[in-house]
Amino acid sequence: MGHNHTGLSDIRRITAPAGTPADVARTPRRAASAIERMFLRWLLGTMGNPPVQLVLWSGEEISISQEPMVARVHIREPGALRRLVLDPELYFGDDYMAGRIEVEGYFVEFFETVYRALQQAPRPGLARRTLRSWLARPRRNTLDDSRENIYHHYDLGNEFYKLWLDSDMLYTCAYFPSASVSLEEAQAAKMDHVCHKLELKPGHTVVEAGCGWGSLARHMAKYYGVTVKAYNISRQQIAYARERAQAEGLADRVEYIEDDYRNIRGEYDAFVSVGMLEHVGVENYPTLGAVVKRSLRESGRGLIHSIGRNRPGKMSAWIERRIFPGAHPPTLSEMMQIFEQHNFSVLDAENLRLHYGKTLAHWLERFEANADKIEAMTDRAFVRAWRLYLAGSLASFTAGDLQLFQVVFAHCSCNDVPWTRWHLYQDARHKEQTWNRVTS
Repeated sequence: MGHNHTGLSDIRRITAPAGTPADVARTPRRAASAIERMFLRWLLGTMGNPPVQLVLWSGEEISISQEPMVARVHIREPGALRRLVLDPELYFGDDYMAGRIEVEGYFVEFFETVYRALQQAPRPGLARRTLRSWLARPRRNTLDDSRENIYHHYDLGNEFYKLWLDSDMLYTCAYFPSASVSLEEAQAAKMDHVCHKLELKPGHTVVEAGCGWGSLARHMAKYYGVTVKAYNISRQQIAYARERAQAEGLADRVEYIEDDYRNIRGEYDAFVSVGMLEHVGVENYPTLGAVVKRSLRESGRGLIHSIGRNRPGKMSAWIERRIFPGAHPPTLSEMMQIFEQHNFSVLDAENLRLHYGKTLAHWLERFEANADKIEAMTDRAFVRAWRLYLAGSLASFTAGDLQLFQVVFAHCSCNDVPWTRWHLYQDARHKEQTWNRVTS
């Protein structure tokens, strides 16, 4: 991709201001104390002095940056201030959900500005790091706990996700060959990109760990002539996937299994996992590697697609508690625990960070367009939580806090590997020929 083809120039300002001072009725409040004002200046300093103005319940405005202000954060009551001092990561989200905090300005631009400032901020002291570590401690990912964690996020209801995902219900990073393609086209391109990396051929067998609503499995079977066993522990996703496979005449080539990845059995020509590793937990990476080891034929290919980080770190306490329990985006070095202990050879590693930023921009735009419908299905706090989650995630990718890794690997004894990456970027005629060969 060329440098100007990402289409990210307007992402920071794609959505109207999320929350304004009029959203919460104002009542007369006491003036802030000198200690409270001092705490807020200290808080801005620990965040790297972002160009953000804090507006207190009394109307007093506090900022310490000399740069033009990007946003104004309205703190509606003293209790919200005290919670911010205790842990801004956790309690900013909770108080925003409840309307005790409002952001005046473009939400994504606000988060991106804060994240970039935090990258330059001084490291917090030991006591504060210990407190944050305790508050953000992830839930475990044992067999039982994994089910609870997945139900918490993915079984919110298919109707909710249909309102803002693409028509194939893909809830993972899309692939944009150009900035002008639609979300639907980019998700189809992502699936082809994965299939090309796996070098799928008619007659191959594939096992998928964590299949979401089943679109990749159906795509592989329909356009690449393979048979797929796809594992997932989300009851609603599996039910939807089976219904779609039956309706599309693919039930004889795609089997959806409601079970944990640890119970995968059989040998396959390809192992693929797109968007599941974030829920596995680093402590379980050697177990996942052992599953791949016994599942992948000697000549086979594996691909793992995962949100990641440049440096080890924990998910924010708010996302861990309210959105994604048990989640952990790994570094590449952490991912290597899957491969090194079982002597796999890494064949290719690609970072699609900006593609995820653009994917999230599409999701956020669709989410905002359906916010009234979502609020009618749930409540106002739920809408505000998911607005915060989507906008904050978008900013995490554009600011470089989060990455998106695709790693292709094989057994060390396998020498049947491509000499170049040409097979990943062949033109549309190759895709058309593949489709014609499979469907003829």
